[in-house]
Amino acid sequence: MAFEEEQKVFDSFVREKGLKHSGQRKDILLTFLKTEKHLTVDELYTLVKKKNPSIGIATVYRTLKLLCGCGLSSELRFGDGPVRYEHFYRHEHHDHLVCVKCGNFIEVMDAEIEKLQERLAKKEDFTLQGHKLLMYGVCRKCKG
Repeated sequence: MAFEEEQKVFDSFVREKGLKHSGQRKDILLTFLKTEKHLTVDELYTLVKKKNPSIGIATVYRTLKLLCGCGLSSELRFGDGPVRYEHFYRHEHHDHLVCVKCGNFIEVMDAEIEKLQERLAKKEDFTLQGHKLLMYGVCRKCKG
């Protein structure tokens, strides 16, 4: 079964919250996990609706909140309007370069930036529990 571990994490979290694990939530979960993109609620809703036409957008919103709550997803706010959701569970940490012209973004990872952030936190006697770095500029396509 695909995404078995993620399904167990989600099922356990839903049970802890005293909620039912419905077929609609499972459809949303699996659609989200299969789509390796930074999705908006509307984009995920459109994809899930193809599989299960009875799903409402409110169910997608609520399920995404659960996915964030159990650590399978995280919210991204690029400042371009809608909140986006990305896979979080067992995914390597990365930061984002966001184009202010076209809205596209690039995932980036740099060990030196990570070390610098840890060093800054340590210098301030701050226990770092996570971070999101968004850098804004103009992408290669928009420059040309």
